[in-house]
Amino acid sequence: MRPEKHVKTHPEPGRLPTAELITDPDDPRVSAFRNIRERDLVGREGRFIAEGKVVLDVLLSAGRFPVESILVLENRLPGLAGTLSQVPAGVPVYVASAGVMDAIAGFHIHRGILALGRRRPSETAAAVLAGSPSDAALVVVLVGIANHDNVGAIFRNAAAFGADAVLLDSTSCDPLYRKATRVSVGATLKVPFAGGQTTEDLLEALDRHDFIPIALSPRGTEDIRTMERPRRAALFLGTEGDGLPHALMEKMRTARIAMAPGFDSLNVATAAAIALHELREKR
Repeated sequence: MRPEKHVKTHPEPGRLPTAELITDPDDPRVSAFRNIRERDLVGREGRFIAEGKVVLDVLLSAGRFPVESILVLENRLPGLAGTLSQVPAGVPVYVASAGVMDAIAGFHIHRGILALGRRRPSETAAAVLAGSPSDAALVVVLVGIANHDNVGAIFRNAAAFGADAVLLDSTSCDPLYRKATRVSVGATLKVPFAGGQTTEDLLEALDRHDFIPIALSPRGTEDIRTMERPRRAALFLGTEGDGLPHALMEKMRTARIAMAPGFDSLNVATAAAIALHELREKR
């Protein structure tokens, strides 16, 4: 018989939810955490994994996504009092030894902290833009960025420099993929975003909400340091190597980052950080 569940229904401020010990990797209570890498590839039916203390802090404090359950390495539990005090009533917290936790996940979880979040209903770019500030606003638009490290780092930069949202075209990767969320240090759980639309749809939505698109490219005609920033700006970023399509760039203003002669290549996330800093300073 499965051990009785002990979950606080009305947690008091500063009090921790009761942790439930997991001793069997096949315990059905933690089935959603099983074989994480394989399920990263096929999807979790509207759920996602958040990994690590910093990411869990953001997941709980931002409150944009519901939390279904948390799995923690038993020796990490004492140091998580502040974080776990934010856990909503009814959300179970499970603890396990390193061997059991690794067997559940299918690989070594050296951070020792996993949480299962539930996705929000899909939002369109228009819906996300409708929630942007009515005056000065800044959004980031990703085109064809399929590398999870880059997507996560761009979200981190977007949060650091106060971007109001991130839009992703249909060829960019999922920002709630575990690695993207981890690299973003939780920013994908905090910064509003919309994905899955064509660049034409994104441009139309931006135009309806009075955003001026700016393409960032080594071929840009304006120096990002000296260009006049629109009141409502949308910074477009493309893949490393090919960059943004020429046909797309013809539809918008273009900007470049000045670099040393004979070299015009930056990692897209690094370029995003420089450009967002410059645009933020011009608010």
